[in-house]
Amino acid sequence: MDTVVQALVMGIVQGLTEFLPVSSSGHLILVPAIFGWDDPFIGSLAFSVMLHMGTLVALLVFFWRDWVRLIPAGLAAVRDRSFDGDSDRRLAWLLVVTMIPAVIVGVLLNDFIEQNVRLPGVVAGLLVIGAILLWVTDHWSRQDRHITDLSVGGAFGVGVAQALALFPGISRSGISISAGRVLGLTRPDAARFSFLMAAPIIAGAGGWELLKLVRGGSDVPIELGPLVVGMVAAFVSGMVAIGFLLRWVSSHPLDLFVVYRLVVAAAVIVWFLAP
Repeated sequence: MDTVVQALVMGIVQGLTEFLPVSSSGHLILVPAIFGWDDPFIGSLAFSVMLHMGTLVALLVFFWRDWVRLIPAGLAAVRDRSFDGDSDRRLAWLLVVTMIPAVIVGVLLNDFIEQNVRLPGVVAGLLVIGAILLWVTDHWSRQDRHITDLSVGGAFGVGVAQALALFPGISRSGISISAGRVLGLTRPDAARFSFLMAAPIIAGAGGWELLKLVRGGSDVPIELGPLVVGMVAAFVSGMVAIGFLLRWVSSHPLDLFVVYRLVVAAAVIVWFLAP
């Protein structure tokens, strides 16, 4: 299949699954494996970096009003060494707290996970585990708290949960929303906090990959057309996914995504075991 078409499909998959609680890393492993795609550029670090940049731009654009408030508020908290009763100052630093576990786990385990866990069978199993966690936390948790009610310890706990998304099939948005629901956040607030805390993590992961790319050079020739197509597709589909999920959780439980995860896992298992 043409590389541009593959780039388009992978960009759409990245944008949708990065923000819906279904696991982007899992889908980016499964899609090429199922379709038998082995184009070296589509599997390259350079292409992966640009897909991440596409979803990062989607987050920054969709929540630009929040970032215009939160970034100056966070800097003001450092300057004054005080939150001064400002909820934006406090939220800015809660987001910083959520980054700590992911950074630690990423540095310690990223290479191990990349080399040992990125297998279709493992992804299928983790899709099922993630589905169970999503259903249990969504249906059995209280739902009467908001982002402003989060404590520093609670934010750290959500960050710990987010770090588990390094395992493909868990889902960064899914596990962080589940952690927020355990803490009693409403579905809309759990989803919103998940999206806000995703921006620095995606930026950090993309920056780390970019640093590796700069240090080691590209392992394959850069193909500008597919690169741009993939990034734009990730951006557009990411914007669509964010808007859809925020609207969905305002009036629906997360059962749709639980069912989707189980169906995909079952399909992968059947495909994986087929002679």
